[in-house]
Amino acid sequence: MRTKAWLILVVFFSGIPFLQGKAQEEITNTLTYHAETFGSVATGNTTPFWMASNNYGVTPIDAGSGLLRGGITINKSLYRHFFWRAGAEAIIAAPREKNIFIQQLYAEIGFQSFLLSIGSKERYRSLYNRNLSSGDMILSTNARPIPEVSVGLPQFTVVPLTKGWLQVKGEITVGKAFESDYLKSFAKPDIRYVKDILWHYKSAFVRIGDTRNEAPFSVAFGIQHIAQWGGESTDPNWGVQPHSLKDFVRVFFGRSGGEDASEGDQINILGSHHLSYEMKLGYTKKTWAVHAYYQHISADKSGLLFYNGTDGLWGVEVDLKRFSPIRKIVAEFITTRNQSGSFHYINFDHAAHPGRGGGDDDYYNNWEYATGSTYFNRSVGSPLLISPEYNTDNELGFKSTRVRDYHLGLEGDLSPQLSYRFLMTVMNGWGTSYAPFLKKKTGTSLLFDLAYTHPKLSDWQFMGSIGADTGNITGKSTYGFRLGIRKQGILKSW
Repeated sequence: MRTKAWLILVVFFSGIPFLQGKAQEEITNTLTYHAETFGSVATGNTTPFWMASNNYGVTPIDAGSGLLRGGITINKSLYRHFFWRAGAEAIIAAPREKNIFIQQLYAEIGFQSFLLSIGSKERYRSLYNRNLSSGDMILSTNARPIPEVSVGLPQFTVVPLTKGWLQVKGEITVGKAFESDYLKSFAKPDIRYVKDILWHYKSAFVRIGDTRNEAPFSVAFGIQHIAQWGGESTDPNWGVQPHSLKDFVRVFFGRSGGEDASEGDQINILGSHHLSYEMKLGYTKKTWAVHAYYQHISADKSGLLFYNGTDGLWGVEVDLKRFSPIRKIVAEFITTRNQSGSFHYINFDHAAHPGRGGGDDDYYNNWEYATGSTYFNRSVGSPLLISPEYNTDNELGFKSTRVRDYHLGLEGDLSPQLSYRFLMTVMNGWGTSYAPFLKKKTGTSLLFDLAYTHPKLSDWQFMGSIGADTGNITGKSTYGFRLGIRKQGILKSW
């Protein structure tokens, strides 16, 4: 993971104080609330895949589930472009290991586009369509929000003296997992794993485009990095993992562990890491727009040097601004089959056997951090690498990290009050390099959402979903149905 990319990050964040662009979202002095409930039924053992995925981990995967959630948010502007925000949300869900839990609890203070945030919040950091994409491969909306301290520019912000042509965004976060009780109830007693894991995430993006909309072309590029480190192993022979400030510096820059780290972390780098290179090209006209993007995933140096070929997320998004029946279309191709080769070779006689070594990148899995890149057993990255929560044998880690999937998403309006969303994903899984499936697993997952708002009840939304899974990717085929109601409004304005 040692790369000059980290120098770019340091330069990027050192320039944050000099950015004077306005915040992307208008700060209104309000106290708002929201409440939602839904119930679902399914024919199989699990809720259809897209009914349970990419919704911040709130929907139980078990068939026949229900949920009640409610929360408040306060927004307050302060003196000279300063503002603060706070929110809280609780959820009652069944069936679940704990039926009542806090989903969001956070406080934020900001100046123009700069933001300091503390706590658990449902954030969206990806460049790709929130509702229609299959999910960011580094940090998606599939798992519950990790409690963290975050600082940076969460929205694209215009750089001064560039006439609006150059915008940047990026964040640095440090978080901690609070899932020990859940893991103890899920995992087999003899499985070794690290609990109370520390998390680190950072990103830096640059976008070049005319904010006055006079030139149609735009390009955005950047990197994301996420790491798991620290914590305490349930195996007393491993014990407490390095977690000092010096160790955080090692994690931040992708350096090897010290003498108190495991042998593997001394040979490689401290903790479990994933990084992406990203590029998004856009062409925008008055009535339509098209974007093409690629997110290249890597788990070690071989991926950083592109020895893992084209592994990652490829996509196209079309925006038909004046055609309400189909307002947006997203088509994606996801592949993780290369992995820099099938076997991992690092320690060998390089003089006698020339070559780079590496291989078997086994995305999201890690020998030491056996839970993999998950929070409460849900994939923190793309849900298409099926989460360990689906493991019926109570094993931890991802069973299939070699996939080739095709994804389609549509959304539009059937009437001024009735909107829809349609998702379809064709999945193919081969297991892992060291534990391949004897026969390739396949499946297709479908979702059709409807949302209705009555013209006289603008604060209410009535929702319905039909979902279906075929094949054996997530288990047996299943078909499901869901109904829900959401109410939101303003409790107070200043």
